[in-house]
Amino acid sequence: MERLQSLGSNRFFSPLQRIALFALAFVQRHPKLVALFGFVSGVASFVLVDRQDNFARVIPVLMLVSWMWLTLENVLNRGLVRWFGLEMPAGLLRYATQLIHQESLFFVLPFFYVTTAWNSEQLVFSGLLLASALVAILDPIYFRWLAARRWMYLAYHALTLFAVLLVALPIIFQLATPESYKLALGAAVLLSVPSLLRTVPPAVKWRWPALIALTLALGIVGWFARGSVPPATLWLTDVAVTGTMSERSPDESLATVTTAQLEANGLFAFTAIRAPRGLDERIRHVWVHDGAVVDQIPLDIRGGREAGYRAWTHKRNFPPDPVGRWQVMVMTEAGQMIGMLRFRVVR
Repeated sequence: MERLQSLGSNRFFSPLQRIALFALAFVQRHPKLVALFGFVSGVASFVLVDRQDNFARVIPVLMLVSWMWLTLENVLNRGLVRWFGLEMPAGLLRYATQLIHQESLFFVLPFFYVTTAWNSEQLVFSGLLLASALVAILDPIYFRWLAARRWMYLAYHALTLFAVLLVALPIIFQLATPESYKLALGAAVLLSVPSLLRTVPPAVKWRWPALIALTLALGIVGWFARGSVPPATLWLTDVAVTGTMSERSPDESLATVTTAQLEANGLFAFTAIRAPRGLDERIRHVWVHDGAVVDQIPLDIRGGREAGYRAWTHKRNFPPDPVGRWQVMVMTEAGQMIGMLRFRVVR
């Protein structure tokens, strides 16, 4: 901090340089303000998205602009030197990277907190995001432990960008969840290439094959792990397993069902899904009996209703012996789980 303050008072720096350095010195004195701003902006964006407000696009756009600057920092730094005579010290760039990580991670946390099915494996992904956000505000861990391990820092960088894109793309471009996931994964992988280039030394004989292998590995891991990633702009507002429906609503939510009830009426799986900003989605109700998938029923939902778009499936055909634990997983076309219903069948 003292180093930044002394640089800011240096008479050889331009007024623009001194303003930038003083601003960074202030942030360094109060580092938690950046994290707080990120979290508040995330909550504000979530509320605006939920209210169908067009202003909700502004903050995610700013987030993406900051990430473009971070990805192209070397090119932009040379441009600043050439056009304005403003050269950013290497240490300052590292600190700016930390600030963007802080703001980004705390920005996405409100979205993933609401959309995570905490009784599923999505707990791991959202817990990892929370741990990453805490690391970003702890300088000793961030700089001495994380940044010192290049491969780990690269993974951290890619995870943060991936989470930001999962939130920003549906809000800005009104994309459905499958398209958003594919684009977020592809963009995160491509924008990680500059970091991968710095990770693999030029002297390495197999540098380019290694770069291609690392890039493909990131994409493959991200794709096959999609079931553990919450859909950041879809969430359940109401769920029920019931034997009867009245006026598009369940009559009674059941946790335990008898085989006689199944034979008489079958079962309805009712879900109300919030899909903000008028998104159109195709989802699936996946019926699972004791860990084995027995049925998958597609449904179309449309956003705009405050209480969530109501959709249900009516299952009448059950296995000969349906006794046991049942789940109905609500899945997107991309294989991301929106939520889960649980019930038990007894004799």
